[in-house]
Amino acid sequence: MSSRSHTLACAAALLCATAAQAALKVGDAAPGFRTPAAVAGEAFEFDMAAALRQGPVVLYFFPKAFTQGCTLEAHAFAEATPRFAAMGAKVVGMSHDDIDTLKRFSTEACRDQFAVASDPQARTIRAYDAGAAANPARADRISYVVGQDGRIRFVHVGPDPLEHVRQSELAVGRLQQGARQ
Repeated sequence: MSSRSHTLACAAALLCATAAQAALKVGDAAPGFRTPAAVAGEAFEFDMAAALRQGPVVLYFFPKAFTQGCTLEAHAFAEATPRFAAMGAKVVGMSHDDIDTLKRFSTEACRDQFAVASDPQARTIRAYDAGAAANPARADRISYVVGQDGRIRFVHVGPDPLEHVRQSELAVGRLQQGARQ
């Protein structure tokens, strides 16, 4: 490996580590927000506080609608949404995409199962420290489970879209178990 290649590889690893460390921590207060969202192709205003009154929220950030990884992740969350609902949790995805794009994505990729929220100004992306290292206005792949008390209960940062679904489902299960005790 050349010195230049090694330097670039180290820089890329540092950027990834920095992004992973930027996520909010378990126990932090989850920032409240209201933003345009879509489910089943229909636009509405998503209100985090109202959603939390109904149960925990799985809030996952994704980089861009209709890209390979984000579509795969949406399909997996769509398949898992009934299991999340059975545990009392609501799923919502968020990206910087505009609402018209997300109206289509909510039907085609999310299969009408859960809402996707639009954050074109990256206000919520910044509030959740979910910006990509290379472009902070664009979301990184970060998943949060927020308890009904408004606290972050679980955080997962990583490139594997399917692992976000698996880990979030396990976290909601643990949260549900803790509520029973």
